Amino acid sequence: MAGLQAGSPTPTALTVHSQSRILEIAFSDGAQFKIPFELMRIYSPSAEVQGHGPGQEVLQTGKREVNVVELEPIGNYAVKPVFSDGHESGLFTWDYLYHLGADQSRLWDDYHRRLQAAGVERDAPMVAAGGHGCSTH
Repeated sequence: MAGLQAGSPTPTALTVHSQSRILEIAFSDGAQFKIPFELMRIYSPSAEVQGHGPGQEVLQTGKREVNVVELEPIGNYAVKPVFSDGHESGLFTWDYLYHLGADQSRLWDDYHRRLQAAGVERDAPMVAAGGHGCSTH
């Protein structure tokens, strides 16, 4: 149980649904969530998305069709998804996945507010903000 906070729920089942683009996850406390890949991708805990401090977040767009092509287990505390757009630097701990599932509607609301504030559409292609160093070609 190293790396987990004592008493934190742990996954009892984890299923990647490629057709519906959803990660289905059940936890030891009985909670069950269906987390859209798009939500995981726009809230990836990686520095590429989160930036290096508050206010540094990079608004993600055009991720509605993103898929998880691989889900790599990291010890017994996290998974590292490889997304179809090449993004693979986010480590999703069990606690973070629980947060994404439990706070889903608030996170979507925040995302839509941020899109509106930036004046961009959810499906707009990502604009490369010069030298973001995540070319995967």
